[in-house]
Amino acid sequence: MLLRNKRNLIIAGVVVICLIIVTVFFIFTGGKNADDYVEDYFALLEDKDYSKMYDMLSDDPKVDKDVFEERYTNIYEGIEAQDFSLKINSVEDDVVDYSLTMNTVAGKVTSNNQVKVTDGKLAYNEALILEGLESDYRVRVSSESATRGRILDRNGNELATQGEAYEAGLVPGKLNGEADYERIGSLLNMSSAEIKDEMSASWIKDDSFVPLKEFAKDSSGQALVNQLIAIPGVKVNTTTVRYYPYGEATSHLTGYLQQVNAEDLEKHKGEGYDESSLIGRSGIEAAYEADLKGSNGHEIRIVDEDNELVKTVASKDVEDGKDITLTIDVTLQQSLYNEYQNDQSASVAMNPKTGEILALVSTPSFSSNDFILGFDNEQWQALNDNASKPLTNRYRSTFVPGSSMKPITAAIGLDSGAIDPDKDLKAEDRWQKDSSWGNYYVTTLHAPTPNNLRNALIYSDNVYFAKAATNIGKDDLISGYDRLEIGSKIPFELSLNASQYQNKDSDFDDQQLADSGYGQGELLMNPVQLAAIYSAFVNEGDIIQPYLIMNEKPDQMWVENAFTKDTANTIKDDLIGVISDSNGTGHAIYHNDIELAGKTGTAEIKASQDDTTGTELGWFTVMTTNSDNPILITTMVENVKDRGGSGYVVDHMQAPLNSYLYK
Repeated sequence: MLLRNKRNLIIAGVVVICLIIVTVFFIFTGGKNADDYVEDYFALLEDKDYSKMYDMLSDDPKVDKDVFEERYTNIYEGIEAQDFSLKINSVEDDVVDYSLTMNTVAGKVTSNNQVKVTDGKLAYNEALILEGLESDYRVRVSSESATRGRILDRNGNELATQGEAYEAGLVPGKLNGEADYERIGSLLNMSSAEIKDEMSASWIKDDSFVPLKEFAKDSSGQALVNQLIAIPGVKVNTTTVRYYPYGEATSHLTGYLQQVNAEDLEKHKGEGYDESSLIGRSGIEAAYEADLKGSNGHEIRIVDEDNELVKTVASKDVEDGKDITLTIDVTLQQSLYNEYQNDQSASVAMNPKTGEILALVSTPSFSSNDFILGFDNEQWQALNDNASKPLTNRYRSTFVPGSSMKPITAAIGLDSGAIDPDKDLKAEDRWQKDSSWGNYYVTTLHAPTPNNLRNALIYSDNVYFAKAATNIGKDDLISGYDRLEIGSKIPFELSLNASQYQNKDSDFDDQQLADSGYGQGELLMNPVQLAAIYSAFVNEGDIIQPYLIMNEKPDQMWVENAFTKDTANTIKDDLIGVISDSNGTGHAIYHNDIELAGKTGTAEIKASQDDTTGTELGWFTVMTTNSDNPILITTMVENVKDRGGSGYVVDHMQAPLNSYLYK
């Protein structure tokens, strides 16, 4: 009995001791297994908390903490490691076999390793950082920059491409100290303080080349080179830059590049941008940034102490950017720019049968090359303070259309049955619906007799179209505008401001209704949309969908049956009269060998009917009707008052139109 009790006591004691051991283990380990500690370790890696990672290593890690943190930082930031994923393959005798997968600058990398865990501490080995790494090995990352895609016109002419520029810089060991900074700065439009700031970088050595500024590689640039290299320590190299061969003529269209900012880096995280990257900031450069940019090539290698290759960890081939071919005819683009370059204008040229945009011009303009080579403060300020606003892209904007809307009013009226094209509305120089308008009258410069639709379009009679809009009525006129998508987002590769027929919360009273009939009121039209609507008059009532990227023609019309076939043909015939009739407002551009149709427009911009200080916008749309070389051009010019009104636009349309028709 005593023996049995003694045996039971021994068993109980063993159990108690085991429980104590287990309890102590749980107290010191928190109940974790070896693989749990490995998971904790790499969770800290995601947060870049290298200090706490070091604290999880065994008491004899064989590496100094500062060295450990610096090594992890340099390697993981160098390979741009992110999005870590850990897989525990097996655990045996507290040795954890794992695979760590991460995304890097050279693609996905999986690092396989084993680590011993003792009392919650990991035994350090270099492969914890990267498989194949040893203490005297280094990780190297090499890169090959992608060539940005070109922007081409329909004939393969380069609108944006790779070019060369001069790059001036300093070699510190060859300078006369800071004695020549002022002289160098005066040549490069930099202050001595700016040069000192550039020369204060920690990486600079006596034989380093410290770049200061890029400038054009042309005759004036060569003259500057000759002055610069006469100064000790100044060196000038040739560098590759983005180049826009047609300068101001295409800059609003192509857009330009700028160096990325913090917002860009955050927005495009993981897309291969760094602090030195350029990004499309406007125009085609911005809209097609993802296609044009390409993807840099990268290779991650482990090398030994002699810089000999040990292992290629990952590699990614360079992918050059794609070329973007536009429907633009750069010869026509240049011609329109040359004619209106001194005006504040917008021009849209298109093939009215296909919708291909042949030219998109905004004047005055700027040169995209200046954004590449850089502005000094004075140049940038002058560009922004220019009263003509060369940075404003006018073909994106909306403007009061004036008489350019009359054919549209007429077409809506014909389709609604409110306009009888042969009816004489009685010629009047001034008119009001009734006495409720007080002193407000619609006036016109030309009141033809008979006062029918054809004559009203040929002579551009405001009163006729005010009466016509009143007869159409508010509901039918607005319904017509809505059918034409006026006020809706314009489907186009570049962002365009939406047109409108009334302001928000507008009452659209009878007076506004009448004014809308001849293109005033609260109407604002985008030039691209106005041109597209005019295409309906040579497409039996269908509005063509404009497009800008070659071989990407939309599958369907923008608005099918916007007008009936009969209405479209009636308006087309009347617009032919605007050009062919000697009394027509567009007769100055008449061609006896090519049938043209068109409409002028003069929009008044003033505070009230009595305001004599306001300005005027001039419009002109001209199009072929049966040519083998179809074209439609819409141009708007600001400030044409006392310069011939819309006649100024007509006169300057001759050269661009002829350059295209007779090429």
